[in-house]
Amino acid sequence: MALLFRRGFFVGLQYAVRHSRNSVSGPALSAGLIGARRTKKTWPVRFTEEEMRKRLTPQQYHVTQERGTESAFTGEFHDHKADGTYTCVVCGAPLFSSSTKFDSGSGWPSFFDLLKEESISVTDDFSYGMHRVETTCSQCGSHLGHLFDDGPRPTGKRYCINSASLAFQPKDGTAPSSTAEGEAGSSSSQNDGKTEL
Repeated sequence: MALLFRRGFFVGLQYAVRHSRNSVSGPALSAGLIGARRTKKTWPVRFTEEEMRKRLTPQQYHVTQERGTESAFTGEFHDHKADGTYTCVVCGAPLFSSSTKFDSGSGWPSFFDLLKEESISVTDDFSYGMHRVETTCSQCGSHLGHLFDDGPRPTGKRYCINSASLAFQPKDGTAPSSTAEGEAGSSSSQNDGKTEL
């Protein structure tokens, strides 16, 4: 099956290169068709693996760096209703407003719009034998979740995001919240060495 997929992919790629009407060279066109994405070394904000392992919980590290998924209905923010801003747990980039959060029934925090269009990068994800659209933080490249076209109006989009990839900044200015226990900004809770980056 994999051989057929690869053969079909390369046949299609060769066809596209041969029949391209623009002046883009073959290798550049090929990279565009493949869906070339940035590596962890090319994002604007970078952290070492050692630094992230020290500062993130094992669950946060697994979800954001290894493209993992938390179990449905178990995340800190799936039923969270406070007003504020959801940020990337790794770099702190603002991602979603609580005003765009809705209950999708999926068991993961869901949003119908981004805080800013450039907040998130999207790429095709063909893992598990299906096509999905992966969402990553546009600043540090951390895996957030997936984007689906079954959300409410006005956008019709559902950003299905892992709680482990999010932190929360309340509107009233109190200490931020995240799935990391004892973050740097919270002096009242115990510090287990896992903090928000």
